[in-house]
Amino acid sequence: MAGEILIKPDLQFVKRVMAAGGDTVKKCYQCDTCSVVCNLTPDEKPFPRKEMLQAQWGLKEVLSAPDIWLCHQCSDCTVYCPRGANPGEVLGVLRQMAIEKYATPPLLAKAVGDPKFLPLLIAFPMLLLLFLLKIMGGMGIKVGENLVHQGIAIPEGKIIFAKLFPTLAVDFIFVPAFFFAVAVLGKGVLAFWQDINAPHPWRVKVEGNLVCNLIATLKDILFHNRFRTCETTYTRATNHLFLVFGFIFLLIVTTWGFINEWVLHHDPPYFLLSPIKLLAMAGTASLLYGIWNLIKERQANAEKAGYGSYYDWFLIYVIFVVGATGLLAWLFRLMHLQILAYPTYFLHLTAVFMLFFYAPYTKLAHFVYRTAAMLHARMSGRGF
Repeated sequence: MAGEILIKPDLQFVKRVMAAGGDTVKKCYQCDTCSVVCNLTPDEKPFPRKEMLQAQWGLKEVLSAPDIWLCHQCSDCTVYCPRGANPGEVLGVLRQMAIEKYATPPLLAKAVGDPKFLPLLIAFPMLLLLFLLKIMGGMGIKVGENLVHQGIAIPEGKIIFAKLFPTLAVDFIFVPAFFFAVAVLGKGVLAFWQDINAPHPWRVKVEGNLVCNLIATLKDILFHNRFRTCETTYTRATNHLFLVFGFIFLLIVTTWGFINEWVLHHDPPYFLLSPIKLLAMAGTASLLYGIWNLIKERQANAEKAGYGSYYDWFLIYVIFVVGATGLLAWLFRLMHLQILAYPTYFLHLTAVFMLFFYAPYTKLAHFVYRTAAMLHARMSGRGF
């Protein structure tokens, strides 16, 4: 018969959804309240009702659906659900599983979402940095007034973090980590884009100029135009904005510093009130303010909007540690506390590595996949 669709339920998929934090999915009885109260869902093929049904039935195809990314986890649906099925939490789990599907290697994506692997995820960058320190010590790198041949010593004299980790050494680790993350994200989002544009009776036709629509989509994301239509967690949009602009400021600082060191040959540290320092301070303040308020907002709304899974909190705390250790390392340097400044800087590098290297597997990847989904929705006339 023409138009037939073969449905292949996967019980293991349902169990995986429930185990990852979507344990309430079976409570849904398809009343459609979630789609009615959602301010983001398109008029045509609205979410999250159909995604809840697909998750209940074990239809793994839902992981390739763009609509799981159009959801911003406002939690309006969760608050008004008469059965306590927590649609927002379930769609969050589906997004996590979608990242696992498209990430390379998928095993690393699963490790990021599983708390028992956290010690290994922390140990990897720590051991990598310690190995680098050991190599530099074994090679007879000059540290302070001493030539270190055995073990690692805290540098003497004026606190300059480049004494511990020369710029070339930091770049040797972080530049490959950055390009690794970009490659994994690029490969994943290209596969996702192919899937959502593949011929399928449930899919829509995409039309329009790709570049113009992409610019409009990025503008929506940058200023959180969609996110601000949420009601239950409205303040989350503002806190996210602080995070976004904090990252933008710090990205500018990093690029600026790279140009200064490798092109203009101006060595750090920079004087306290230099433009690059002021921008770094503004970025750090914005990052910490946003993440601290996100933590408080999630805890305050936990009862009605859901507390979030371990996967949600993993990125929140990594960002918090990045900002906190960066600020403390700077303060300890100003206070000339060598014994605290250098170890804190070491922890800062560890957290930054985790943020970048694991980015394709954490909620940071949402920015890339959600951009693709919103672009697809805009080009298919679905109101985005």
